[in-house]
Amino acid sequence: MHNHKLGLGTVQFGVPYGIANIAGQTKPEEVSKILQYAIANGITVLDTAAAYGNAEQVLGENNMSQFQIVSKYISPSAGKSIAQQLQHTLASLQVNNIYGYLAHRPAEILDNPSQWKTIKDFQQKGVVKKIGFSLNTPGELQALTVKNFIPDLIQVPFNYLDNRFEDLMKRLKDKGCEIHARSVFLQGLFFKEVNTLPSFFDAVKPIIKNLQAQTNNISGALLRYVAEKPFIDKVIVGVENVQQLETNVQSVNLDIQLEKNTTTIPDHILMPSNWPA
Repeated sequence: MHNHKLGLGTVQFGVPYGIANIAGQTKPEEVSKILQYAIANGITVLDTAAAYGNAEQVLGENNMSQFQIVSKYISPSAGKSIAQQLQHTLASLQVNNIYGYLAHRPAEILDNPSQWKTIKDFQQKGVVKKIGFSLNTPGELQALTVKNFIPDLIQVPFNYLDNRFEDLMKRLKDKGCEIHARSVFLQGLFFKEVNTLPSFFDAVKPIIKNLQAQTNNISGALLRYVAEKPFIDKVIVGVENVQQLETNVQSVNLDIQLEKNTTTIPDHILMPSNWPA
């Protein structure tokens, strides 16, 4: 059973999110149902951030005691110190400590190593169990580890098309780092009708079409593909309603094998921040 490998992304609880999202922001009462279903099915990791609209406040209206919560801070130059951001996160979630605290813009630590000292202090005080990075490019992670900023926990994009971090993930896993994979569905790109996609995505249209032809349970196949990797501890999936989570839980345990993708995908397609609006 791969249920234990699933973690719950919460950005949809605070903002409308994702290329395939047509329902908008998840209602608080639906969030409560999702959380109850998660606990009942062995899903205990919640991934959130102060930058996710009011997601942390919505979560805090529920009992958080059974969850391992991972949150993130943004640049202190945005107006609030890291300490103030963490205090706000704890107050919003209505908890005294959290499992993980990650830099949302980890490259800033290279120029401001005091950020790392600050979150290390939180760890020593027991307010945060694990510290680390939420990453977008392998280059960021290489630069940080070279300077001896060694994380306890990282969150990186990884999916059927995107294995840019694989070698680094394995190396850090060997050092005891916890690895969380996100973007398993690439914001829903895998589910889109390829003929409706702009030419920007031409390089991956044949691959997505082939993938869709391989199985009638594409979400299950994509989840299983990532969850089976021994170097990945948690697969963070965002859902808009309890039915989607139920589908993920059922489908991650199906025996679906995908043909390995051998095509190198351009980075601009793998990073949704580059996508046309």
